[in-house]
Amino acid sequence: MKKGIVCALLAWLCMNKANAQASREVYFNNEDSIRFAGTLTMPAGKAKVPAVILLSGTGKQDRDGTMAGHKMFKALADSLVALGVAVLRTDDRGTGKTNGVYETATTEDFAMDALAAVRFLKAQPRIDNVGLLGHSEGGAAAIIAAASSKDVAFLVTLAGLAVSGVDALKYQNNALIEAAPISPYDKNRHRTITTRMFDTVYAYACTEKLEARLRSTYAAWKHADDSAYAADKAGQEDHMRFFLESYITHATGRWYQWHIRYAPEKYLQQIKVPVLALNGDKDIMVPAGPNLSNIKNTLHAAGNYHVQTKVLPGLNHLFLKCNSCTNQELPQLQGDFDPAAWQVIREWFETIIISKLS
Repeated sequence: MKKGIVCALLAWLCMNKANAQASREVYFNNEDSIRFAGTLTMPAGKAKVPAVILLSGTGKQDRDGTMAGHKMFKALADSLVALGVAVLRTDDRGTGKTNGVYETATTEDFAMDALAAVRFLKAQPRIDNVGLLGHSEGGAAAIIAAASSKDVAFLVTLAGLAVSGVDALKYQNNALIEAAPISPYDKNRHRTITTRMFDTVYAYACTEKLEARLRSTYAAWKHADDSAYAADKAGQEDHMRFFLESYITHATGRWYQWHIRYAPEKYLQQIKVPVLALNGDKDIMVPAGPNLSNIKNTLHAAGNYHVQTKVLPGLNHLFLKCNSCTNQELPQLQGDFDPAAWQVIREWFETIIISKLS
């Protein structure tokens, strides 16, 4: 009995020692001398292993991909490494141990950051076939990076942004308005002004006229809306607010102007490597239908049939089972990544990526 306990203890200690050696802190620079810090986790055993770099969505995130308390990237990294795939996950610009400024960077900059990570991984022993896995805006960065370098061997997008930037803003805005606890009358007012502002930014992005055009668009809408409200809701207090100054500050920023002109087709048609694209059908930030359709149709039109797309029922933008499926609900949800979504990823990696090294 004692011998069995000792053997079990030794096995446990050896296993944990191996696990501790599997992950290490790494650092690398991009072409702008931003120093990225991250965790590289290597599976034990095999001489050569595929590797994947995890790319986060909009907003500064740490290497665990922490969003509303859920650590999506930590969960994915643990599962991928157990499957035999090396994983690199980094702190975003200006986050954790990575320096630089996040707020002035564009999706294209994030794509170049991803390629710096690819170069770093390709210089590491045991690593072969480096791919990218991007969530939300990270999916767009992964698409741009994969189109820009032959060193990217495969691509996975999770709720990856794959429609034009202006359409993406309209899809998100409409979904958020529809979920808001306001009257249909006010929902229509919000849709009207935001759509007009989006179209104005799209038309005048990267020009000196942008701010003036935004102000004139708002003024014209406000004059018409005030008249309509006075006629339709005479004597009622108007609670609707459009925060013009904060929107102008955001819309005249470098990221927003690049984002609204984003056209994914010119990148997708250059990608010839295997692609897996997943979305939850309850995603209100990146709707499954138009984004997955554009990935599949554009790749097929360009001659790439190595693509699998799948809509996962009951999952939100973070690939979690949801109830109301609003953003306000996110902190109350359980888990870090849905098992059904992981099952699809696992089968794809086993069939398409890992089998090539067997």
